[in-house]
Amino acid sequence: MLTINFSQIKKSKEPLTEISTELKTRPEFFERAKELLLDANNIQVKGQMFYQEPFVTGNFQVEADIVAPSSRSLAPVPMHLSFSFTENYLDREPTNEEKEEVDMIVPIEKDIIDLQTAVEDNLLLSLPTTILTKDEEENNEFPQGTGWEVVSEESLEEQNDEKINPAFAKLKDLFPEDDKN
Repeated sequence: MLTINFSQIKKSKEPLTEISTELKTRPEFFERAKELLLDANNIQVKGQMFYQEPFVTGNFQVEADIVAPSSRSLAPVPMHLSFSFTENYLDREPTNEEKEEVDMIVPIEKDIIDLQTAVEDNLLLSLPTTILTKDEEENNEFPQGTGWEVVSEESLEEQNDEKINPAFAKLKDLFPEDDKN
């Protein structure tokens, strides 16, 4: 588990504390992420942490090889993620003024900053909303079964444009086509 002490960063004589490590995911992470992520390997975390009254701020860059389910077929899709995130840690309850000044404040307990959970959470937040296999991407393939099929939004719009509302279908007889006024 990747953790660091708030007081260690606060009392450090160095302006920056460098972090560079390979992160091993925990089984409980995959349990909570089971619908979003199938596997994650080679998670490299690099960053700097510093103290600026009253926060310890961390800026992190993460690289990871993951396997996520396709958003169409749920087939496994391997991909490489690269993302960065910043968090501000505070060892007490933030004031309203601090909440207004800083976007992300993570409260900590017992002087422990849990970088493991921060990286895991941001890994999930960095997943693309649309994940496709190479075949799905290249051939525009959609899953289908007996009596059902998945269609693209464009295809659905075309089908809806072609349908005539039955309530208005009877009106077309009221206006003959050869009357062009």
